[in-house]
Amino acid sequence: MNIVLVGTQWGDEGKGKIIDLLSEDANIIVRYQGGNNAGHTVMIGDEEFILHLIPSGILRSSKECVIGNGVVVDPKALLEEIQMLRGKKIDIGPHNLHISKSANVIMPYHKLTERLKEEETIGRIGTTRRGIGPAYLDKAGRVGVRMVDLLSKTQLAWKLKRHLDEINLILQKVYGEEGLSYEQLMEEYLKYGRELKDYIKDTASLLNCAIKKNKNILFEGAQGTMLDVDHGTYPFVTSSNTTAGGACTGAGVGPTKIDEVVGVMKAYTTRVGEGPFPTEVKGEMADKLRNAGPVGEYGRSTGRPRRCGWLDMVVVRRSVLINGIDFLAITRLDILDDLDKIYICNKYKYKNTYIYDFPEELEILQDCVPVYEEMKGWEIPTPEIRDFEKLPEKAKEYIARIEELAGVKIGILSIGPKRSQTIRREKVSTAKK
Repeated sequence: MNIVLVGTQWGDEGKGKIIDLLSEDANIIVRYQGGNNAGHTVMIGDEEFILHLIPSGILRSSKECVIGNGVVVDPKALLEEIQMLRGKKIDIGPHNLHISKSANVIMPYHKLTERLKEEETIGRIGTTRRGIGPAYLDKAGRVGVRMVDLLSKTQLAWKLKRHLDEINLILQKVYGEEGLSYEQLMEEYLKYGRELKDYIKDTASLLNCAIKKNKNILFEGAQGTMLDVDHGTYPFVTSSNTTAGGACTGAGVGPTKIDEVVGVMKAYTTRVGEGPFPTEVKGEMADKLRNAGPVGEYGRSTGRPRRCGWLDMVVVRRSVLINGIDFLAITRLDILDDLDKIYICNKYKYKNTYIYDFPEELEILQDCVPVYEEMKGWEIPTPEIRDFEKLPEKAKEYIARIEELAGVKIGILSIGPKRSQTIRREKVSTAKK
């Protein structure tokens, strides 16, 4: 069975843990978009693993992992991540990690130009400054360097020579910065090519061959639906398609090969960076949500505090629609354990009108006021519960209301960061049916 897993909000939904759970029955785990601006966190026992580029499935022995063509790769960051995993005694090498030849490369000028842009008052969107957007811009502009180019001195030289002069001119004339050295870039990136040579492969053929052999594949998305470059809160989005359709273009498999789509949602809502956030709360309640639990709401890639708010079902419903979600996994339910009242937003009020569908017009969204339903909290700790029926009644009522508003079932509940702190209501896996 081939499953696509996506975030239903603005990212940081806890996808890393759910990917780790579903990868138990998968043969191959594929990352299909984004770059090292993402951070997937997995707790195994008391040890925490934070992954930025390598699929979470690498933490399970006998699994193969793929970084697809839709990902933008920082070779330096990737090599550091490989070394980090080896330092933690994780088996990793060309036998179980495959990188698409067609994946675009993040270059130093991508990170530099993004930083300079983000330092401007006008035009800042709150990026991680990892060069993701500029790398995708070069990809769309057909001037990007791809992973396979790092294996050819001739090809890399041709691409750098035709693009670096323009980049340096912009750096010097617009930003007053020194240009970058062609010789230094050639030396550094050919070195990365030598170190990663055995990992770089035709991953589209690899995946389609695996599908023909009836292997189980899990496609993991980074960020969340509301950060999709087409369907998110544009322009306050990432630069790739974070939605389920991105799995096909970002991995090189046809849509008829996808069997199921899983959406991951947090029991409340968070957002990092700039942009509209209708259900955001401030002050004491925001701090309570942000600092609750053993992990807290801070970016795993940047350490930035996340903006926090009540659950927005207008957003989740939109995600279900756009992704064709078959079932949901809800995370961090335990963070609500201490609250006597919990609020769910099921619609917005804009001027004198109620809105049930997520508006695409930024000027409307910015002026929307959330309309809440109040629910009683359960005020009982849940992290040790493993049976859905043993959850507090008010917690089950909260889940039932979410399912009613979303129109799909919640099949997995996470009540803590560890693998064991999970409730599965139904048999949900990547195993063939």
